[in-house]
Amino acid sequence: MVLRIVLGTVYTAMAIGQLASFGYMPGILAAYGLVDGAGATALAVALIAGELVAGVWFLARPRSKALAPVWVYTGVSAVWTVLAVQAYARGLTVDNCGCFGIYLTQRLSWFVLLQDALTLLYAGILIHSARRPPAPLPSDDGEEARGDVRIP
Repeated sequence: MVLRIVLGTVYTAMAIGQLASFGYMPGILAAYGLVDGAGATALAVALIAGELVAGVWFLARPRSKALAPVWVYTGVSAVWTVLAVQAYARGLTVDNCGCFGIYLTQRLSWFVLLQDALTLLYAGILIHSARRPPAPLPSDDGEEARGDVRIP
């Protein structure tokens, strides 16, 4: 639950920062060298929407075991990771990773790659915890209850 609240806060803040600087987002994303123009604008819209959906859902329903927001979070995290890894591997200079739009800027570096790796690790933890079946309820006398019939 705490992880969902923290990630919800971070992803909602990311979306707000990117929305507040939306005019700059296509240029920021174009610096990664994969998209430009309308493609960069569409990617910005998709990332912001995904961040808002996952972030708000995690904050509003931190105890939820629903997989939908987890998959949205995972998808957004994977896109940011792919953008960063390929740009870093190609030696591109990205002055602003764009995580918070034009706010709290970070230059693309190994530290940003580490942050991206952590978001994917957290995605794995969220998926694992959401898929875990509920623990069976123990009965008073050590027998498993099924309906009205006691089975030794």
